[in-house]
Amino acid sequence: MLIMNTLKIAIQKSGRLSEHSVTMLKEAGMHLTNGKRTLLAYSSSFPLEILYLRDDDIPQYVGDQVADAGIIGEDVLVESGNNLEIIQRLGFSRCRLSLAIPKEINYDDLGWFSGKRVATSFPNILRNYLERHNLHAEIHELNGSVEIAPAIGLADGILDIVSSGSTLISNGLKEVEVVMQSEAVLVSSPKLSHIKQVLLEDFLFRIRAVLAARDNKYILLNAPNDRINEICRILPGMKGPTVMPLAEPGWSSIHSVLSESQFWSVINQLREVGAEGILVIPIEKMIV
Repeated sequence: MLIMNTLKIAIQKSGRLSEHSVTMLKEAGMHLTNGKRTLLAYSSSFPLEILYLRDDDIPQYVGDQVADAGIIGEDVLVESGNNLEIIQRLGFSRCRLSLAIPKEINYDDLGWFSGKRVATSFPNILRNYLERHNLHAEIHELNGSVEIAPAIGLADGILDIVSSGSTLISNGLKEVEVVMQSEAVLVSSPKLSHIKQVLLEDFLFRIRAVLAARDNKYILLNAPNDRINEICRILPGMKGPTVMPLAEPGWSSIHSVLSESQFWSVINQLREVGAEGILVIPIEKMIV
């Protein structure tokens, strides 16, 4: 396999973001050799080379064109300060960066942090956030275990990643301000050759088909013919639902695609207007 004709993608070496990234690649038909031990893997079904890296190294590798693109948390990208283009939001590894303080403290507004000591692994994001709100605080940069900083007297509050909030609760903290939302994103090098750009477009085509399938369901239902127009208004589909007559006179089968976010509210509406035998089927790939 020629390196010049291979797309190089950097992903996190370990952790949930890495697992989700590899799963997405497999769903897109890019089966990888087991390369985590050597930090390098190849796909036998697509001209793709995977570099397994520390997450905070990925922006620099992509920015320096060692990798053509990278999958990384948006929070890590913003913290790095690298001016890389986000070419696709991937919808997994969602979290938020939040300010938190000991739960027993009364908190009125962001001004509480003025003059306080704040521990974080994201000093650049915190500094920029405070500057936007005309606040000054003493920032303590930590590489891990940020949540224990208030308990040991190192800081008055923290800025840290929050998913469920259980870690904050277990350490006697409460979330008081959301600084930014984050998810896994695909970023690319600012200068790709024509060949690499073509490969990246093909890669994106596959990834977007997988993501579209995850966000949508295929729905089939039976309905009396006098309710078809009403049901079609509820189920617009990609270009309108497919309607096919059933063997039983006066009834039809209606097929459509429904987004996950609309699912339950739409299902309830369908039942109310007489839809029966509703089937919901996962979509493996979806080309739009």
